[in-house]
Amino acid sequence: MVTHLLLREISSTISICKLGPFQNIYFMQWQRETISLIEEAITEADKKGIKVLSLGLLNQDEKLNKNEEVYIRRLPQLKVKLVDGSSLAVAVVLNSIPKVTIQVVLGGHLSKVANAIALALCQGGIKVMTLREEEYKKLKSSLTPEAAINLLLSKSFTSKIWLVGDGLNEDEQLKAPKGTIFIPFSQFPPRKTRKDCFYFHTPAMITPKHFENVDSCENWLPRRVMSAWRIAGILHALEDWHEHECGNMMFDIEKVWKASLDHGFQPIFVASASESKT
Repeated sequence: MVTHLLLREISSTISICKLGPFQNIYFMQWQRETISLIEEAITEADKKGIKVLSLGLLNQDEKLNKNEEVYIRRLPQLKVKLVDGSSLAVAVVLNSIPKVTIQVVLGGHLSKVANAIALALCQGGIKVMTLREEEYKKLKSSLTPEAAINLLLSKSFTSKIWLVGDGLNEDEQLKAPKGTIFIPFSQFPPRKTRKDCFYFHTPAMITPKHFENVDSCENWLPRRVMSAWRIAGILHALEDWHEHECGNMMFDIEKVWKASLDHGFQPIFVASASESKT
């Protein structure tokens, strides 16, 4: 039996007024409380013999807990494996890019997933153009000289393949040529600004036919479609992998992609034109 525990999102929100230096104090207090609650849940799961734990999307935030790295540092004796699912998210995005693609635009805030995607594409000889100088500098510093040749900072964009994350604003979307395909690498979908472009789903796959009682995993995904971050936890349990995937740790992208297909998960490559409602 596969045991896959999805923690309920800790969604309590604190309104922070403009209090200058006190704002950080309130955030740090909220952060400590949230980390403590998640840590309690992880400890409880470990005591119950849970083998693999996949946190809810809102509980994986890098700013909150460094992609869950905080917990394996604070709980070094954990037997349960924490899986953030980054490797499968990367694999889904890479396999959503048309094979004939020679260049892409990378937009939005950088993340563990975004960095891995940029590295894989640059190493594969595909040009990656960034929208912002700050992101360009950060990415370049993490690449080998050979891979960095394919990383570019550009003010004009002809590529119709845009890989996008959180923080992509309306003005940036307007720079894309007509017919552009926006492929999110973020956990949450971008706001659909363009009616003349197409938007892929966030990294996700169609569940196997033998899965029962499956509705939509997230309210922005179709029925029987599950986000890559959820699927990764299931795969780790099915394959009996004994490794954490959190913090800076990234599982083998090709290996996890093959495992997803072997277990009956199917790619979802449907891009939909933006509608007036978002």
